[in-house]
Amino acid sequence: MQHIKRVVDNALDKKAEAFNAINIVGPKGCGKTRTAKERCKTIIEFQDEEKRDGYLAVAQTSPKLFLKNPKPILFDEWQDATKIWGTIRKDCDDHPENVGEYYLTGSSSKKVETPHTGTGRITEVTMLPMTLWETGESNGQISLSNILTDESYDFDGVLSSLKLEDLFFTVCRGGWPRCMALKNNNAKLEIAKDYYKQIYLTDISAVDGVKRNPEWARSLMWSYARNMATKAKKSKIFADVKATQNVSDVTLDSYVQKLEELFVIRDIDAWTPQIRSKTAIRSGKKHIFVDPSIGMAALGLGPDYFNNDLDLFGHAFENLVLRDLLVYASAHNARILHYTDDTGLEADAIYQMADGRYALIEIKTGENKIPDAEKSLLKFKEVIKKHNEEASKNPEHPRAKYREPSALIVICATATMGYTTDSGVKIVPIGCLKD
Repeated sequence: MQHIKRVVDNALDKKAEAFNAINIVGPKGCGKTRTAKERCKTIIEFQDEEKRDGYLAVAQTSPKLFLKNPKPILFDEWQDATKIWGTIRKDCDDHPENVGEYYLTGSSSKKVETPHTGTGRITEVTMLPMTLWETGESNGQISLSNILTDESYDFDGVLSSLKLEDLFFTVCRGGWPRCMALKNNNAKLEIAKDYYKQIYLTDISAVDGVKRNPEWARSLMWSYARNMATKAKKSKIFADVKATQNVSDVTLDSYVQKLEELFVIRDIDAWTPQIRSKTAIRSGKKHIFVDPSIGMAALGLGPDYFNNDLDLFGHAFENLVLRDLLVYASAHNARILHYTDDTGLEADAIYQMADGRYALIEIKTGENKIPDAEKSLLKFKEVIKKHNEEASKNPEHPRAKYREPSALIVICATATMGYTTDSGVKIVPIGCLKD
């Protein structure tokens, strides 16, 4: 299969100019090894059965021999030969000027402790499943970063050909590179299902060698799927599991930790500026899967189910958009957050750049929801503006001000055209979005 350039390549390029070695981490099957292979002249694969014994013998007795090969060098499944980490770290110490020489990839289900962290020498880059732009379902004609950084950026009139039924399929198939090599759509749906089963049957125990109950893990993932892209409290999620399983909160907490280490689930943090001094910010985290297809597999649902349940699709679609936003943000040293307070003021996502610029984002399924989303975003901006005006009233004792958003964006599943409303809100079809 032809290599598909990934968004994370931009981040890897930047890291390769500053660090000697890069450890690429992320969920199983997201394309870590293939991406690293494209950058390396020498590839050491410890899972290659024909060479494994020889490689392991060298790694155990004289791992420095590997470093004599043409660089950059990829060490795939390096956890099978843990001395490699220390060997690379020592070489980085000895030759700090030689950047971008080593890449490490491995299984998320095999966590090992290293005697040294590699701080300042071996950096870490997280890779996620493919975005809609990478899979080709988005035409990539609207750049999120350009919206924030270029006031003259104009995408009005750009068209999207992505249909709702396409998105029904996409949230169940997921962004797994393996799917790109398959022609049959039903076969593509099997990839996420198999990955899901491997998580609760094998990986949840293999990650640190501690035997865990597969049924507890399965039930926990099912409950997370029921609450995907929401701020449900853990007590609610755990209550779902304990309704059928005899398990404690402490144990379930440990399972959640392992699912996070496996890059299965992830929390979106809350944006917490005190916009109104008497307003309580709901700082709970928003729960998502690193790919919505895992959640759909956990619920046992396929694309046709959404014909009669657009509400659930709305949650799955928000999870998909947040996945893509996380990938795009990582390429530009940005963060993805969310906001809700007790007055009803909210933003499904906040894309915050390193220089402080940010966009307030609403995520909607239908075009009919765009006016409400626009109204909500404008209200949010007005609250920030009024807060700043109040903060400036007493020049002797000024209060903290907050930067106004650089953009107000509605990302819509069914929008057929990108445009800017009269009030300045950017309407972006998901079928046009890229980083």
